[in-house]
Amino acid sequence: MKSNMKWFYDEKDQVGTDYQDISNVQVYDMQMAKLRDVKKEATDLIEALCLGGNHSLLEIGTGTGNFAIEAAKHCNKVYAIDVSSAMIAYAKQKAQKMGISNISFFQAGFLSYEHNGYPFDFIVSNLALHHLPDFWKMIALKRIYKLLKNGGTFYLGDVVFSFPIEEYDYKIDNWIDTMKEKVGINFAEEAQIHIKEEYSTFDWIIEEMLHKSGFEFDIRHKDDFFAVYSCKKI
Repeated sequence: MKSNMKWFYDEKDQVGTDYQDISNVQVYDMQMAKLRDVKKEATDLIEALCLGGNHSLLEIGTGTGNFAIEAAKHCNKVYAIDVSSAMIAYAKQKAQKMGISNISFFQAGFLSYEHNGYPFDFIVSNLALHHLPDFWKMIALKRIYKLLKNGGTFYLGDVVFSFPIEEYDYKIDNWIDTMKEKVGINFAEEAQIHIKEEYSTFDWIIEEMLHKSGFEFDIRHKDDFFAVYSCKKI
């Protein structure tokens, strides 16, 4: 990637909550444990991918490393990247404490990661693509396509809007209230920041992007605010 393009999007200039702040990283880890069964989610995804000992996997937006650590127990090599150096340091320390040694951690993102090895069997990204505006989402998806082996799988889970646009005010207020009830006021405030400052998009937009990137995909889950896609490079 050329470094002198002044117009190029800076992934490290984060929108929303500042995850360069280690205190926010720690709070994020605790909130995710409250909101989701991260262990079961990782196990279910590993089984769905049929992840095996000879496989390589890239996780984009590894966060605090929960999925990367579980995946590393089942495959040959995991590459885990995140734009936040604090997230990477936190995840790396967690892996070291658990004796996991087959993960390579890098501070990088969808647009900046450069891979010099063989193409990947699998690429996984959960709750990260929404940090990019739609133009740069498309660039990111084309880059992911190139990083995969033929027949490889890209698994994408993210905040994606599928509700009728006429109901946006009611739906968003209800979603934020649900976050408050489930995990508290801090997470509800993060949800507000997400809507105001981040770049989640509509299902019909992200699905057309996946199609134009070259992927064939199945919709594994979709509700008003979240979608999961299993995308195959043919």
